[in-house]
Amino acid sequence: MSEAMLKTGATIGILGGGQLGRMLSVAASRLGFACHIFEPGVNPPAGDVAAKVTTANYDDLAALTAFAKSVDVITYEFENIPTEALDHLESLCPIRPGREALRVSQDRITEKDFLVGLDLKTAPYAAVDTLEALADALATIGTPAILKTRRFGYDGKGQARIMAPVDAPLAFANMAGAPSVLEGFINFTHEVSVIGARSIDGQVSCYDPGENVHRNGILHTTTVPARLTSSQRMDAVLLTANILNALDYVGVMGVELFVTSEGLIVNEIAPRVHNSGHWTQNGCVIDQFEQHIRAVVGWPLGDGSRHADVEMHNLIGTDMDRVSTLAAEGNAALHLYGKADVKSGRKMGHVNRLVPKKPAKT
Repeated sequence: MSEAMLKTGATIGILGGGQLGRMLSVAASRLGFACHIFEPGVNPPAGDVAAKVTTANYDDLAALTAFAKSVDVITYEFENIPTEALDHLESLCPIRPGREALRVSQDRITEKDFLVGLDLKTAPYAAVDTLEALADALATIGTPAILKTRRFGYDGKGQARIMAPVDAPLAFANMAGAPSVLEGFINFTHEVSVIGARSIDGQVSCYDPGENVHRNGILHTTTVPARLTSSQRMDAVLLTANILNALDYVGVMGVELFVTSEGLIVNEIAPRVHNSGHWTQNGCVIDQFEQHIRAVVGWPLGDGSRHADVEMHNLIGTDMDRVSTLAAEGNAALHLYGKADVKSGRKMGHVNRLVPKKPAKT
């Protein structure tokens, strides 16, 4: 075992206590690691399956210090962690994935500039800080378009569609003064995502691309195999590896792509385990959560090859009313997040439906 590899019994610190932290903690426990969750909210889903939970805000330096000193490595389940907290933690304990991935992904303009710098295609975009800048951007990019906050948007939040220039003032007002980015619409046939992983020593492994369908801005289903030619599938994996290597990344990343007649266009990257990778829990021997744990503790990456075709279906809000029916389905694996309150638009769990593996479509 190399010096970079943590031995079983070590403790992994996880920033964020939601469902991704919960599933990371479960995966870590299978490999003999303990997890310590740092989460501002009380009774987080990850707390049910973790060795320890610290309930404190990200500006509580004493709590951050105690947390960092109690763990051997720190990772995270979401990317919008305050920079000041990361600065403090990094001085006390290794953080994986590293700070560069967070810097790039926390700001949509920075992210798109990074991707373009790698000669990857993105939607046309422009920074918007004023209503006048929005008008100028619309004159260049055209409509329809979408205005998004540069930071802190997820699951369709912090976004406003602009179908015609007359819609601009209301869309700008919806941003509530936050720095924004205007993105042109892409004429795409479907969206896919690649879950990729990179180890400390630079080993890269990618899962089969999954095909995504969204409803109301929230991921509804991910299906593998995705509708891709062999060439498109290879391009998706290679560009994901390119991104991982450019960031000197350690851990699992989700890369969302639009499939167009002119090739693959990168929608966004997420420096963490990803909702569209949940199918790996039942479609692969080593799922995305174990792969991430392996990477951040310095272990070799596992075999992420797919042994079944899978449809992952998110359970949102009152979908929980169907749990008893879903539990009776054959070839359906339930994953519930332990959230006490059922709310509209809230991710409560997911179900993976398996069928025997078929040859990939070409």
